[in-house]
Amino acid sequence: MLTLDEDAPRPGTERELVHSALRLFEVLKAFRRDRPRMTLTEVAEHAGLTRASARRFLLTLVHAGYAETDGKRFALTPRLLELGHAVMATSSVWDIARPVLAGLSERLGESCYGAVLDGTEVLYVLHIPSARHLINVDLRVGSRTPAYCTSVGRVLLGGLTPAAAERVIAASRPEARTPKTVTSKATLLEAVDQARETGWAIVDEELELGLRSLSVPLRGRGGVTVGALNICGPTSRVSLEELRTRFLGELLEAAARIQAALE
Repeated sequence: MLTLDEDAPRPGTERELVHSALRLFEVLKAFRRDRPRMTLTEVAEHAGLTRASARRFLLTLVHAGYAETDGKRFALTPRLLELGHAVMATSSVWDIARPVLAGLSERLGESCYGAVLDGTEVLYVLHIPSARHLINVDLRVGSRTPAYCTSVGRVLLGGLTPAAAERVIAASRPEARTPKTVTSKATLLEAVDQARETGWAIVDEELELGLRSLSVPLRGRGGVTVGALNICGPTSRVSLEELRTRFLGELLEAAARIQAALE
């Protein structure tokens, strides 16, 4: 018969629960895609709290960097995404994605990645190196790149609300990593909008000369973007036309297979 370790966590009784933490979760859940910015009164109403309680929770979130305010309205910040990244890196979504991307890398002969957004950066949580080529792109699990100059960053930003994506771009410091790097924040927002509309993004030598990449969003239940899939290769092997046709079709199919397994 199975027995529980005395030190193992058990479901908490009512007496053991931290009720203030539960109320904080209600404040966080009050913010939604259709109401990303709210007044104190609106937050209190949607969270089922008094104005005084809602105010304390909101000011705590602002102090910790997980919310912001213009003095009248409050909004959550992209930093809140950090709380989910440890889970995302070990989540079953990437266990499901690994064999799918391994098959894709074998068919196309290039390296594949899974990634999530971390503030203004992209965090790579899955890497399938190409088995056909001795020289691969020098990005590994745990590597980070700026979101603004990568295809994976643009589709991940496209998964945010336009207002949230604008805040991430505003917090970025675009610099010309190559002569092709887009550094205009207005132009970057247009690229993010296009990625949101089309469901994919290509970046041609903006991160590094000689490197092209293609990315598509990976969506979970309810269509929420939980990560992105990426394939990249050197310009000597991968043409833009090939990225837009064969590679895009294969990557979209891979995303669809993973998403179907998540539902």
